[in-house]
Amino acid sequence: MAGEPQADCLFCKIVAGEIPATIVRETDTTVAFRDINPHAPTHVLVIPKAHFPDAASLAAAEPGVAADVLREAGQVAIDEKIVDSGYRLVFNTGSGAGQTVFHAHAHVLGGRGLNWPPG
Repeated sequence: MAGEPQADCLFCKIVAGEIPATIVRETDTTVAFRDINPHAPTHVLVIPKAHFPDAASLAAAEPGVAADVLREAGQVAIDEKIVDSGYRLVFNTGSGAGQTVFHAHAHVLGGRGLNWPPG
């Protein structure tokens, strides 16, 4: 069920403290932690504590929490000092787009040039 922790979800286990992560920020509704396979010098994931399979389902069910994820992503960029040089927020939705953990999350990427289009 959307919003409820899923026993087989890696990110739900991080939220529960069952799997360690390098947490950089935490609020009542979100957790931000370093990606274990970074694709940029700064690569932090911001997730809702509640389980939703992707960003669209999160936004439809809990728009306030979706806004919390975006707000925290911006704060991560400030904390990581990548605002002035620029950063990218990425929400992958579906396996064809590269989503590998089906718990909504934003990637905060920065600290190097980011070409467009991504690929």
